Amino acid sequence: MPHRFWLIRHALVEASSLSYLYGTEDVAVCNTTMAEQAPRYAALAALLPRAAKLICTPLTRTQATAAALFRAGYPETPISIDPDFVEQDFGQWQGMPIAGFYARNRDERHPFWPISAAETPPGGESFAAMTERVGPALDRLAATATGFDTIIITHGGTIRAACAHALGLTPHQALSLAVDNISLTRLDHHDNGWRLVSLNEHLSIPAVAACAAPAQRTVQAQTHGALT
Repeated sequence: MPHRFWLIRHALVEASSLSYLYGTEDVAVCNTTMAEQAPRYAALAALLPRAAKLICTPLTRTQATAAALFRAGYPETPISIDPDFVEQDFGQWQGMPIAGFYARNRDERHPFWPISAAETPPGGESFAAMTERVGPALDRLAATATGFDTIIITHGGTIRAACAHALGLTPHQALSLAVDNISLTRLDHHDNGWRLVSLNEHLSIPAVAACAAPAQRTVQAQTHGALT
């Protein structure tokens, strides 16, 4: 039986952080948006497997997302902190406005990311280097797993890097994957390799049916908070 990895991107951060590169900076989540998205947390909490290993990163936005899932009905579970799944480190570029990077020539950046996959920020890491960090960490978890499921509440860049590792994508290709806040991505590890089961799933319980019917999946567009 495959080991299933349930990758969740953390909650949307405060609006004041959305206009700059924050990467490994420990910015706060937007509590207003979190409250408004209560049906999505409830649907996700209902879907996630029980008896799963739960991992967050050292950044509190992932741990705050776990707490929101507990409030939404997922059983409180011990959290393991794993720094290998933290977001890309933008080094000296953290805190700089994103607009300035998107203003550069197209050959100096990625079409859907402020910098190219191979570009290393001063004092930071490239996205290509990040994939080399995340991939072995996934393999480590798959090799040492004692159960059937691992939930990782992490970051958009981390999930793209995980997909790159699983599917053999180039870092440039992986940066084109959409991974929205509070979305679910599923990767299964089989004896003969990795398989992508779903990417960027959005779940919600319609308000009218929330108390009477099982969770239903709906796709919702998200246009903000798409970077880290």
